[in-house]
Amino acid sequence: MSANDDLKQSASETMTKHEMIIHYIQKLPIGTRISVRAIAKELQVSEGTAYKAFKDAETAGLVSTKERIGTVRIDRKRREAMDQLTFREVAEIVDGRLHGGLAGIEKTLQKFVIGAMELDAMLRYIGESSLLIVGNRKNVHRKALEHGAGILLTGGFEPEREVIELSNELKLPVLSTRHDTFTVASMINRAMYDRLIRRKIILLEDIVTFTKPADVMYVGQTVAEYHALFRETGSARFPVLDERGRVVGMMTAKDAAGAEDSVSVDKVMSKHPITAAPNITVTSAVHTMALEGIDLLPIVDRHRKLMAVVTRQEVLDAMRFAGKQPESGETFEELIWTGFVLHSEVVPDDASMVYSGKITPQMSGALGMASEGLLSTLMGQAARNMIRETSKRDFLLDNVNTYFLHPIPIESEITIMAKPLELSRMVTKIEISIHDNKGLAAKAILAAQMIDPY
Repeated sequence: MSANDDLKQSASETMTKHEMIIHYIQKLPIGTRISVRAIAKELQVSEGTAYKAFKDAETAGLVSTKERIGTVRIDRKRREAMDQLTFREVAEIVDGRLHGGLAGIEKTLQKFVIGAMELDAMLRYIGESSLLIVGNRKNVHRKALEHGAGILLTGGFEPEREVIELSNELKLPVLSTRHDTFTVASMINRAMYDRLIRRKIILLEDIVTFTKPADVMYVGQTVAEYHALFRETGSARFPVLDERGRVVGMMTAKDAAGAEDSVSVDKVMSKHPITAAPNITVTSAVHTMALEGIDLLPIVDRHRKLMAVVTRQEVLDAMRFAGKQPESGETFEELIWTGFVLHSEVVPDDASMVYSGKITPQMSGALGMASEGLLSTLMGQAARNMIRETSKRDFLLDNVNTYFLHPIPIESEITIMAKPLELSRMVTKIEISIHDNKGLAAKAILAAQMIDPY
């Protein structure tokens, strides 16, 4: 019996076919090219079953499927390397074709170099973890690989056979694209810049430990066992799982109150509990937990199988950490707010904060006036800055009612006044108004949930 036969036999005894495929994929070396048909044949399962398992493996970060590259076994990317693009991602960005070096497709690149200089000068800039963007300069391709750099050929050119063979030997990707060099450099630079911004967005999977077992209960356990687990852990809220590990309920002190010790927890538990996927943002989790008044959120996969749990304190700590990090790139909102300054010395009696700035040509809409979306964004930014300045807190927007009284021409100097109508630990209501030289131009009433201070 072969090793694969042993794997299939031992796995089938304890796993479903779906789980057996996932386990098989996990054992494959990073960089292995795989297909639904081949694995279905290897493990003697239907292609439909293999396809569903492939989709789950892709969601879990075990494989990646890209046009012109195929499905490849990958390593789940570390959060600290999130700002680094892989060669696979570059291929996707530029609609590229992979010619060789598949084993290195998941390597990250630190920089890219445009091959528009003499060879000797170029070689001083390239090295390991770099990408050379170059046209049909055949004398450069081999030298770049020998210096540890991947290659991206622009203008629709393709590499020679000896270059492809060398790339496979050195495990360095060689890509090609129909785009010109300037377009390709702009596309990659934009992607790297966006990645810097995205690094500040924390997901639930970034703050939980999936290998740490959660305290749970199972269908069939009793209220007496709930009380014992309560005393042992000090926690009063536990996910209830069925025999397949799926979250089917939540057991709390309120559910156990008044119930006989011998009663099964599935008879008194809260059914259809709120759960979350691992790839949702921490901000979204905070909003859900605050809105529903819960302190523990189960994290589940697409089949509702428990992966981990996260507490409200953990997500609030993560948001505080994110708020203390230096800015990495600028979002559109931050770019729009650039140039607006606080004028605390001119704050009238009926406003908490006054900001002033100028409507630039880039802020205009279709009619040559300040766009309504732009004005709404400015009012939202003013409200957020006021909360941050006065209470060192932030908020999650519930709703906003906006009114536009007259159009504001470009080049106009405006002031934005933000006044708190209600400000408590849980909620806030803020009145924001925009004034130009003609008087009141726009007004909004914003209602939001407050979140803990940074």
